[in-house]
Amino acid sequence: MRFAITVALLLLGACSSEPSEADRQAAVAEVEANQEAPPEMLDPRPIRYPDIEKYGLYGAGCNFAPDGGGLGAIALAMADEGYMKRGEEILRFAADKGSDELPYLARHKYDGKDYSFTLDLDRDSGAPTGDETSDYSGTLTVKDGKDRVVYRATGIAQCGA
Repeated sequence: MRFAITVALLLLGACSSEPSEADRQAAVAEVEANQEAPPEMLDPRPIRYPDIEKYGLYGAGCNFAPDGGGLGAIALAMADEGYMKRGEEILRFAADKGSDELPYLARHKYDGKDYSFTLDLDRDSGAPTGDETSDYSGTLTVKDGKDRVVYRATGIAQCGA
């Protein structure tokens, strides 16, 4: 009886097939090809007046400052272009003319080389803060080239001329 069980186990073991080395390498290559590195989170810096002067970033539109980040705007949204600052580099974005228009000809969406951003305003929250400016509660969302969120913040969007 023991002999029959031993033979049965040996036969059963012979039926299972180990994947070949080529099959294993192909499986590993497939997994590696489908792996995606996690997104690199963006840490936008405030765009200061020297940056505005140096790059001529004047004009009507909306400027976004995150809650708790002070008064420095980290995104400028204008009629034709938008701007953000990464480290010491000013990032330029083209206004998506098909997106919703915000106050002072700003746009809801802007597309750049490596990133895109959207500026969502709570239109009901708008409060005049000057002759030609109003503050709105807003949310800035920045996505990378693979449409992954790399930055999101709520704050104040000041729109004006």
